[in-house]
Amino acid sequence: MDSKLADNTALAGLSADVEAPLQPRLGPALKRYFSSPAALFGAIGLVVIVCIAIFAPWISPQDPYDLNQLDILDSRLPPGSESMTGVPYYLGTDGQGRDILSGIMYGLRTSLLVGIASALTAAFLGTSVGLLAAYVGGRLESLIMRLVDLQLSFPTILMALMILAILGNGVMNVIIAIIIAEWATYARTARGTALVEREKEFIEAARCLRLPARRILLRHLLPNCLAPIIVIATMQVARAIGLEATLSFLGLGASVTEPSLGMLISNGYQYLLSGLYWISFFPGIALLITIISINLVGDRLRDVLNPRNAR
Repeated sequence: MDSKLADNTALAGLSADVEAPLQPRLGPALKRYFSSPAALFGAIGLVVIVCIAIFAPWISPQDPYDLNQLDILDSRLPPGSESMTGVPYYLGTDGQGRDILSGIMYGLRTSLLVGIASALTAAFLGTSVGLLAAYVGGRLESLIMRLVDLQLSFPTILMALMILAILGNGVMNVIIAIIIAEWATYARTARGTALVEREKEFIEAARCLRLPARRILLRHLLPNCLAPIIVIATMQVARAIGLEATLSFLGLGASVTEPSLGMLISNGYQYLLSGLYWISFFPGIALLITIISINLVGDRLRDVLNPRNAR
């Protein structure tokens, strides 16, 4: 009875030692984050962009991919023009008569979906593989890390192009291609961080108490490796959005029925030398603002979550 009580007391103390440093940091971390004007600008911009993407079907002047709402007579109208029925086009129209403003709102939905879904899934897979490699070690770790090295030896865009050449176009295929191309980054980061944490006393104490490996990984090792993973995941959202735009611009990304900012830019590329700048210009500005906002948030998170800067 005394031994069980002692084990429970030790487990409680161990959990407190691991989890206590992680919980009270939220308030000071938020205060440090919002002390930066650039980070505040990025957070506000990102919130506005996400709200526009979520409420696009209700706030956009037009469903740009509903053929019943399109009129070819309204094609290539400059910003500030009106349709034949008096509907204003604040950012103009493209070659098919689609409202550029509405296209940007709907395109943000697709771009954010690709960026967030691919980054989170790649983070889950890569972090799981990296933690497993660091905890188990031996030949399994060597095999996993050689696969990671092989993956990272290929440029991301080249890897995505090869995968999409096999799978074909479509938003889901783009997400799969980005996941396959990016998981190795998370695996290497998680493994490097876990190797440092694995040698600390609380992990050794957990092993001495014969805790299950899954509990050690999820309750003690993973929480102490999350900071760099969160930063990389934030940056990878912007990277994935840019990669999706590149693939769509090349004609290998989203299909015509699945709008994205890259496809909108591609639609106006052929008109750039004709003076119809707005078809590609405004979607390009929207893409630039989105990537900059996410990068500002991720850059500030890197500073806030860095324990050296918290001292």
